[in-house]
Amino acid sequence: MSEQPYQLGFVGGGKLAGSVIRGLLLKKFCRPQQIIVSEPNAETRAPLQNELGISIARDNRHLAASAETIFLGVKPQLLLPILREIPDGLEHKLVVSLAAGVRIKNIEAVTPARVMRVITNTPSAIGRAASALAAGSRTTSADREKVRTIFSAIGIAVEVDDNEIDAVTALGGSGPAFVYTLIKAFAAGAIKAGLKNERDAWQLAAQTVSGAAELALTSGKTPEELIAMVATPGGTTAAGLQVMEQHLTAAGISAAVEAAADRGREMTKENQ
Repeated sequence: MSEQPYQLGFVGGGKLAGSVIRGLLLKKFCRPQQIIVSEPNAETRAPLQNELGISIARDNRHLAASAETIFLGVKPQLLLPILREIPDGLEHKLVVSLAAGVRIKNIEAVTPARVMRVITNTPSAIGRAASALAAGSRTTSADREKVRTIFSAIGIAVEVDDNEIDAVTALGGSGPAFVYTLIKAFAAGAIKAGLKNERDAWQLAAQTVSGAAELALTSGKTPEELIAMVATPGGTTAAGLQVMEQHLTAAGISAAVEAAADRGREMTKENQ
């Protein structure tokens, strides 16, 4: 049995798990030497090892025996089969699933570990994640505090019930792609309106979204109050908002979140 030198272990080091790792190192939550990863894909594994200095496990069993807290950063359909392969290394361990579409009760059914779920997103790589955590039936208060501390280090973390996770997945997990679509649309609109340089348009659009989001987080004002701060009757903003209403822009965005949540519920049924 390992002496458990690693604080955090990640089964899977792909886009999402890799973003979490990068964010934790960026924010100096822990040192690279305190993280171990099990990742079969050599192209994904190489930068974690060579650029970040992360230790690589021989296999999932080695990782389970070596890490104190284990994160499952794999595709939903792989999560339960992987846990079934390593039942002996998870007693008295905290296992945190980062996957959509697999309920805590189904995870607890195949492992003796204490289980939590966290839905986060790729902005975790720069310490700007939106994360929601859900506790399992065996989770301790210390577990909850540990996981909250980890994800608060790389962004905002809230606690929800496991049955709320599908909504969080749609909002926080899928949300960045929806926002990037908006940024792309903002930039395209600016070019049509006369801005010549495409990179300038993209940067201005991205900074506008970033600045508006930061103000929304820090001002204490409601979205309606913030809109009123920008829009004046008969002005340019009012003209744009009127067209957005005509095109059902807000309704379309809400519908995208609902569709993502519905798909999350379907995935839950597929991964029992």
